[in-house]
Amino acid sequence: MKRENVSRGTDEEKTKTTLRAERLLDGSVTLLRLDVPLPDEKTDFEGSPFQPQLGDIKGRVGFRAFRSGELAFPSFVEVTLPSADPDSAGSGKLQIGAALRMVGPAHLPFLDAAHRSAFEVQVQQVVSVAGDEERKDINTTKIELTLNDLWRGEYTLKLKLKPNVDWEQDGKSGAVAEIEGGVLFARGWRTWLMLGHRAWGADNIQGTYETKLEIGLARTY
Repeated sequence: MKRENVSRGTDEEKTKTTLRAERLLDGSVTLLRLDVPLPDEKTDFEGSPFQPQLGDIKGRVGFRAFRSGELAFPSFVEVTLPSADPDSAGSGKLQIGAALRMVGPAHLPFLDAAHRSAFEVQVQQVVSVAGDEERKDINTTKIELTLNDLWRGEYTLKLKLKPNVDWEQDGKSGAVAEIEGGVLFARGWRTWLMLGHRAWGADNIQGTYETKLEIGLARTY
């Protein structure tokens, strides 16, 4: 479960609570994920957490990575349903997305052996294929550049830059930068705090926002 307070976000980036369930598998399919977003009725940064609405439900299927040396290349496909109630709580569009990631170890000379670091590069293309004809179409390339660190097997740090290119706006781009710190505690529990801010671009680029505060709690069985 995660709670996101967002200012000046686009359709996907609103003040909301999100419930996520996922299953890790062996075989060619390695991940099944379901996200149920519950955007607040009040959409500013403060929001209204006790007045949730139903947002656009999202499902993801992840596939086994192929490898080249130290690098792994996992991929996934994603479907976003126009399930929001009321309609204004979502995009109004059925969306299909596909992504390829590159993951590898990051050898950082200023960190000692208690740290395990990795870098990730992800490129995802998302397009709308059906839905409300009165709502704007979606055709966005999303890029994520991430540096992860795990210290002493307990403490996590994540630095992320997320540029997006909106092809419905003639290729205009925008990006957000995020920093996240987390703790693994007890058995299978993790909590984290993430702060994000616009790095560049206008405030109408899909998937961007001005400011975000995210708090999350996860349990792995």
